[in-house]
Amino acid sequence: MSKVVHFELPVDDLERAKEFYGSTIGWQLQTMPMGESDYTIVMTTPVDEKTQMPTEPGAINGGMMIRSAATSAPVITIAVEAIDDSLKQIEAAGGNVVQARTPVPGMGAFAYFEDTEGNVMGLWENDA
Repeated sequence: MSKVVHFELPVDDLERAKEFYGSTIGWQLQTMPMGESDYTIVMTTPVDEKTQMPTEPGAINGGMMIRSAATSAPVITIAVEAIDDSLKQIEAAGGNVVQARTPVPGMGAFAYFEDTEGNVMGLWENDA
């Protein structure tokens, strides 16, 4: 069974959202450049310094990015063994690829898909 491992919050104003979640919820936020726009890492729980994975069982961290047509609502990300294989299964079952496999250097890769109900979901594949 594939596990939920990450969440993403699309925002219209990254600085405003960082201030809101940092001051009200206490999340730790770190912005990093990612191509054409910035991506903010959202730390909701402590992580192992080597693997960057949460140290609390069942806890997940997430991210914030500027809202786009592809990611206009929160995205739940699921860990899979092989994104390309999963995307083939998703398409065969009636889903659509929103963003193909995209490498994140030194970490893994992600993709977005739309399910049969119109929800955009994420896939994550760890580096081997």
